[in-house]
Amino acid sequence: MPDDTGPENQKHGRIRLGRMEMNAAKLANRAEYDDRLAKLQKELLHIQQTYWHEKRRAVIVFEGWDAGGKGGCIRRVTEPLDARGFHVWPISAPTAEEQGKHYLYRFWTRLPAPGTLAIFDRSWYGRVLVERVEGFASKEQWRRAYDEINQFEKMLTDDGVRIVKLFLHITPEEQLERFRERLTNPYKRWKLTEEDLRNRSRWDEYVAAVEDMFDHTSTPNAPWTAVPANAKWYARLNVLETINRTLREGVTIAPPPIDLALAKTAAEVLGIRIGAVADMKRGE
Repeated sequence: MPDDTGPENQKHGRIRLGRMEMNAAKLANRAEYDDRLAKLQKELLHIQQTYWHEKRRAVIVFEGWDAGGKGGCIRRVTEPLDARGFHVWPISAPTAEEQGKHYLYRFWTRLPAPGTLAIFDRSWYGRVLVERVEGFASKEQWRRAYDEINQFEKMLTDDGVRIVKLFLHITPEEQLERFRERLTNPYKRWKLTEEDLRNRSRWDEYVAAVEDMFDHTSTPNAPWTAVPANAKWYARLNVLETINRTLREGVTIAPPPIDLALAKTAAEVLGIRIGAVADMKRGE
């Protein structure tokens, strides 16, 4: 059986949720998870620093089932980062003002500034997911949205923006267990809404919408990655690996050379001589 979570399938939009291997994604122990997490987070910090110095931009999109683990993954992504270099955008229903404009308008205004990352907790894909299934968009509107979204993302990547698109997939059984935990834990109860509960009755409709989304919007410049997320540790590592791999492709992840003027001033004011200044001194 082909592995539909492989990068080749993602680029060609052939991800099928029912054929994803959900049980093999396990880690041996907490120590292995902590070790791999720390290494990936350190690498991501270095990537962020490179993007900051070179004024590069990136967009990271999280989609997935309710209780799929998006929030936990986003926390592990942002934990090591410099807060000045990223922004997390939690996307809910559009405001009354936004409803009177094209649905992509509110995302244009949240795109990253040079040197920064924009992380979307849900995104413009609501048009072809919840708005399609719940009837908030007409069939003509959500079918037209595939081309609109592809053109939107093509404009971004043509302008140098890196796009990472992640869908966190859990089984209905796992979702039920996570809903049960949220209901019985007073500190997690706020995460659960009546809408979350109602959406379970339309699971098959959402599966069809998600797979159509993969088929129509997984493009060479912005492919989808479907992450088996029943095992939270594995999902978090998979997310970080995908982000790091995509953002560092073709980018030299190394600190910038020292500013010679700064190094010279440090030598004069602080008496601290960096190698470059010492070399300059010897060459005089």
